[in-house]
Amino acid sequence: MQNIYAIDGIVPVVHETAFVHPTAVLIGDVIIGPGVYIGPLASLRGDFGRIIMKEGSNIQDTCVIHGTPEQDTVVEVDGHVGHGAVLHGCTIGRNVLVGMNAVVMDQADVGADSIIGAMAFVKKGMVIPARSLVAGAPAKIIKELKDEEIKQKVLGTHMYQRLAQRSLATMERVEPLREVEPNRARLTGDLIYPDYYKS
Repeated sequence: MQNIYAIDGIVPVVHETAFVHPTAVLIGDVIIGPGVYIGPLASLRGDFGRIIMKEGSNIQDTCVIHGTPEQDTVVEVDGHVGHGAVLHGCTIGRNVLVGMNAVVMDQADVGADSIIGAMAFVKKGMVIPARSLVAGAPAKIIKELKDEEIKQKVLGTHMYQRLAQRSLATMERVEPLREVEPNRARLTGDLIYPDYYKS
């Protein structure tokens, strides 16, 4: 049973190819697109304003997404939001990485192919140009990203897109084993990072 709730008659929308972990919470005006991954204990509260997760984006464990009636909170195609981040009434551009425990506030607009560093605080209304590395509290633009830096981000996003597929296909609730079995299987790099092993 998933933690998905309507409010004021508005029901969340989850594409059939998206994976929403059973401990995540979706409320109200939340739209989850194709191939999206929503991690454990994430909270997406569409009770004040609309939240849109576009194709191939991901929200990892313990992230919080909320917003306002005045502006949708949007994670564009291939957006990648790290563990514990908070997004509030902002736009995360295409192929952006938001680092762990970062906060992005109302009306902030993060340009495509940018990286928000871990624990950064992006203040209300900040406009970040495409291909920017942003860090600090308050956040400042550090430099323009090189192609190789953006490529590394893309590999991480593909890993989470693959995780959505793996989770839909193989994740199941089980009872724990009482001891480690002989020849216990390991997760291999070609399973977790298929793009890296192809390149």
